[in-house]
Amino acid sequence: MTATETLSAPVGQAPLGQASAPISHTYKVQPMRALRAFRRLVADKEDTFQVFEVMRALAGRSMPRGYARLLKTPEGGRQAGLADEFSHRLHDTAWLESLPAGSVGAGYRAFIAARDISAYGLADESRKLPDANFDAVHPVAWYARRLRDVHDVWHVLTGYGTDALGESCLVAFSLPHTRTPGFALIAAGAALEFEKAKSGHPYAKAIWQAFRHGRRAAWLAAVDYQALFAQPLDTARAALKIERPTLYESIPAQARDGAGRG
Repeated sequence: MTATETLSAPVGQAPLGQASAPISHTYKVQPMRALRAFRRLVADKEDTFQVFEVMRALAGRSMPRGYARLLKTPEGGRQAGLADEFSHRLHDTAWLESLPAGSVGAGYRAFIAARDISAYGLADESRKLPDANFDAVHPVAWYARRLRDVHDVWHVLTGYGTDALGESCLVAFSLPHTRTPGFALIAAGAALEFEKAKSGHPYAKAIWQAFRHGRRAAWLAAVDYQALFAQPLDTARAALKIERPTLYESIPAQARDGAGRG
């Protein structure tokens, strides 16, 4: 059993950016809540909601700190000023289909079509949290939505799949970009769960490599994603300093959901 299989949720319908009650920007850290959610995730690797539970329990001040960091970068500040909801673009079929072959957008288009997933699916899962309001009309809430909604874009950019190992690697890669302790717990826990089976595959090393790659990459929170989608995927990866996930690729696809599967 692995700690997490997929953060990508099925296609759903969800309104974004509606007026709502004020959001609390600083959350009390709740380690036991996080551990309980992580154990439920280990028991049911498809329970995406538990990922959000872990993230909420350990969020602390990560979101306001991330937003403050965004404002200190030229492109990040511009994106914050625009405050566009990129999820709307991610559901604009005509726009996605207009993007050239080999582009980031074409890669994303193929990625979601093959898996029948949508950014709205993740949004639906996040809204199940009883004490977090992603839809609040507030810049920090917008920043949290931004990180949530580009999750599958990061899959495309990094080359990690939605199998258990791919999700675990992407969580590790995302940690330096979000600085959210919940990702640290999930990545470390996933590595331990994979290694329990002693299959001989370098699962933990692949997750550690993903973390290192995340540290060396450009900060993805500040990217102009609308412009990025028109760029060739290889060019975008080079510009963002995203390295090839060689250890992940070295593990047979049939074994990436855990030992004994391949």
